[in-house]
Amino acid sequence: MFPIRDHNPSETQPVVTITLIVLNVVIFLSYATLFTDENALRQFFDQWAMIPGKITAGQAYHTVITSMFMHASFMHLAGNMLFLWIFGDNLEDAMGHVGFLLFYLACGILAALAQIIAAPLSDIPTVGASGAIAGVMGGYLLLFPKARVDVMFVFVIFFQVISVPAWYMLGIWFVIQLVSGVGVDMSAGGVAYWAHAGGFLAGALLVLPVWRRRGGQEYWRVTQGHPPHPEAHYRSVHTQVPKVRRRR
Repeated sequence: MFPIRDHNPSETQPVVTITLIVLNVVIFLSYATLFTDENALRQFFDQWAMIPGKITAGQAYHTVITSMFMHASFMHLAGNMLFLWIFGDNLEDAMGHVGFLLFYLACGILAALAQIIAAPLSDIPTVGASGAIAGVMGGYLLLFPKARVDVMFVFVIFFQVISVPAWYMLGIWFVIQLVSGVGVDMSAGGVAYWAHAGGFLAGALLVLPVWRRRGGQEYWRVTQGHPPHPEAHYRSVHTQVPKVRRRR
């Protein structure tokens, strides 16, 4: 299950969200050739990826930031940027450009801290924007819990796109991170589940002032959890390409 779009259009141009996506793509492309050279890639990650053991030893603090703009594969990058594109524009709309940028970086730092606490002696490099993006998702859940999100369910060769409330999709995602984090040895590598969970909680907490300025529970009562502006409506686009039937 993964989202493909929401029905919550932003009212301002999301320049920071777009810039973050461009930065992540450009940085990934700048070292993409290293994936064919394992030793070179290891050295690169050793210098710029966040390694919990180094941080707890008082070294390489800069990697808490640099690792947020690195990814382990093209699919890793594509998935993260999709989530950022869907949910980031609305948070930027609500917080302003500078506020959103500071919020994004703070969520990434707090997500890294959660991963360090979970595996303080790990020597496994940690890369990815997912901790910061999880913070965006946590903030989105607080402000727009009933905004509609179109998600694609994939089962083997079958798939179906359905529209669900944001709280449903984001809530399931968060529970998966918690359950997976409990059952996985973080020091052995793999997905940084605790960074995801930590970033999500950090995002919800950091957006609390915005939620309270909008009226808190009164804001929820007035909007009933939906965006405070008309939702987008999508319709199927029919292609003009003619169908070619197979001859028997």
